[in-house]
Amino acid sequence: MVEFLSFRDGESGQEPAVTVESFTGQSNATAVRIEPGEDARELLPHLDRLSLVEVNFPAYGDGRGYSAARILRESGYQGELRAVGDVLVDQINAMRRCGFDSFHPAKALDDAAVERALTRYADVYQKTIDGRQPVWAKRHPEKIDG
Repeated sequence: MVEFLSFRDGESGQEPAVTVESFTGQSNATAVRIEPGEDARELLPHLDRLSLVEVNFPAYGDGRGYSAARILRESGYQGELRAVGDVLVDQINAMRRCGFDSFHPAKALDDAAVERALTRYADVYQKTIDGRQPVWAKRHPEKIDG
């Protein structure tokens, strides 16, 4: 069973994550946890000192964490971005495409199911921050910038 999954090179962050409110008031914290309803943009002035951002998914249907991940990655955050909580195997591909590079689900995931989910689709349809070329761009390379 998979209790932790990382796509990062090297060690994953082990430091305890503090709340966004605590983080903005501290000068020594390097890990933060974003809860639903908190604004990831509050962290933008501090991206250079962050090594780990955990984004909590209290329920699999709560998609606000996807937006937080994309905001951080598009703003240049290069550190570890970890999805925690009610993370389902079906969500891992979409979460990866938004910028998550590690996962700590509340319930362990089946190894074979994770492997199937990660290898199921060779092509993608939307352009996101993961750099993969969408299938439409492969069909119409002249429209990549348009």
